[in-house]
Amino acid sequence: MTRSDNRSPDHLRAVTMQPDFVMHPEGSVLIKMGNTHVLCNATLENKVPYWMKAQRKSGGWVTAEYALLPRSTSTRVSRETRGPRGRTQEIQRLIGRSLRAAINLDLLDGYTCTIDCDVIQADGGTRTAAITGGYVALVLALRTLIDDEKIPAEVLTSPVAAISVGMVGGEPMLDLCYEEDFSADVDFNVVMTAEGEFIEVQGTAEGVAFSRAQLDQLLDLAEKGIQELLVIQQEILKAEA
Repeated sequence: MTRSDNRSPDHLRAVTMQPDFVMHPEGSVLIKMGNTHVLCNATLENKVPYWMKAQRKSGGWVTAEYALLPRSTSTRVSRETRGPRGRTQEIQRLIGRSLRAAINLDLLDGYTCTIDCDVIQADGGTRTAAITGGYVALVLALRTLIDDEKIPAEVLTSPVAAISVGMVGGEPMLDLCYEEDFSADVDFNVVMTAEGEFIEVQGTAEGVAFSRAQLDQLLDLAEKGIQELLVIQQEILKAEA
């Protein structure tokens, strides 16, 4: 099956990550995966959420916010001025869970890092791009504390990345664009660590049920793509060290 951008079924879209895209945040990355562009800004604050204080919990916290900018899609998306909608909340929680798995919260003692993920242009895979770019922004932010010896380097435990996969026209495909995601019989979002461990697997059959063999195919394909993204992440972080 020929894809709209002539990629092979097991190929990622073109991936770039531009660090320090915004001058003010402690960590900033513009990630582009094909025509999906997400700006990830990391903010460090010397405080923890109220609920941690109330429960007298030690350590630090990592959280995320996500938004589609008004003309990031083919039609205008209204700003969520009255609070995030259900889909937005679900994506924010996914990003936060994924990035917390990348660090030792106990060693982030007293600090909160908020990752703001704003979709500038959407063409499928916005949440997985946000996680992949958000990890780089998180590391860049935490390096400022590590360099100042306010937290130990061991706060960083395992790199994390994410990708979408799906069955399109009966064929497993990696890194779905919007057109492919819209027509997919099965689609998954997969988040993994560099050690090959799963953080989250979100998957559903949109029209046709899938077999265990197809599930294994999709997870293998996701792991391949995530390993490639992890290499790109490390190249960016090494260049910024």
